[in-house]
Amino acid sequence: MSILKTQDLTIAFGGQVAVNSINLSIEEKSFTSIIGPNGAGKTTLFNLLSGQLKPTKGSILFKNEDITRLPSTIRTRKGIGRSFQITNVFPNLTVLENVRLAVQSQAGVRYQMIKHFRSYKKMNEEAYYLLEQVMMAKQADALASNLAHGEKRKLEIAMLLALKTELLLLDEPTAGMSLEEVPAILKIIEDIKSSGNRTILLIEHKMDMIMNLSDRIIVLFNGRLLEEGSPQEIMNNETVQNAYLGGLYDDHTA
Repeated sequence: MSILKTQDLTIAFGGQVAVNSINLSIEEKSFTSIIGPNGAGKTTLFNLLSGQLKPTKGSILFKNEDITRLPSTIRTRKGIGRSFQITNVFPNLTVLENVRLAVQSQAGVRYQMIKHFRSYKKMNEEAYYLLEQVMMAKQADALASNLAHGEKRKLEIAMLLALKTELLLLDEPTAGMSLEEVPAILKIIEDIKSSGNRTILLIEHKMDMIMNLSDRIIVLFNGRLLEEGSPQEIMNNETVQNAYLGGLYDDHTA
């Protein structure tokens, strides 16, 4: 069963077509990676799916509902969570407070300045549980601004999980990390996949990670869908090899 579909999804900026007639069908609870050379349109596609951009033409269906014109906030409430290449956390709040606010948002509870934080006991407990899931419980009381880059990535994933998102759009989750930080993020993503209750759509340039985790791989080239298939099929595909071997591939793709 497909959780996400696009039909002829297209966006043009002036005379430049960044995403050109993309037709996707993402299976529920699958792990799909999107790869492609620099400028292929990967992040632009994510921006369309999450609502940061509106298409020039085409449609997006989430659980058979047309969400093409819905704003990003409504898409989040419906179950689409998006991480960015640059971390998106509240720097002046603690790690626990960041996640608790996401839990409150999902529950429809507004933050009240005059209400003591201990009044949110159940929400704090849920937030702490999510921090344990991303190996951040020990940093619960730390200010987010004092975290290392990799820790901010883990915090951002905890916030997405707190929103009970059914579809996770992960845009280069290991971008900017040191080699020492990458294994922890890989473990978290592997655990999310193993839980079997979320659909993951990933943009990443680390090919070993993509090959090990993905059920399917989608290849974009010049804004178009070039090929899609299993990791083995993509690895052996001459068209894909030619696209990369032509000197077009940049390890920090957009």
